[in-house]
Amino acid sequence: MTDRTAIYTRIIALIEPLNPKGVALGEDTTFAGDLEMDSLTVMDLVASMEDEWDIVMPLNMLPDLETIGQVADAVTKLVNK
Repeated sequence: MTDRTAIYTRIIALIEPLNPKGVALGEDTTFAGDLEMDSLTVMDLVASMEDEWDIVMPLNMLPDLETIGQVADAVTKLVNK
């Protein structure tokens, strides 16, 4: 079982290269609003997370994941299924 803290920390590391403005990253940081990520960048990040943990994130889940914390929760659930 992988704990959420480890997953969250790794997600932050995966986001860093996609954060050229150096926005402070936290649980409530939003991808569209705070990080100004376009859909292509978000899909690149999703692909990185899928590769990292060998999971598949259902596309119908993605619109509900607006913050880093929500993504960490979703990845944790998928990893620990």
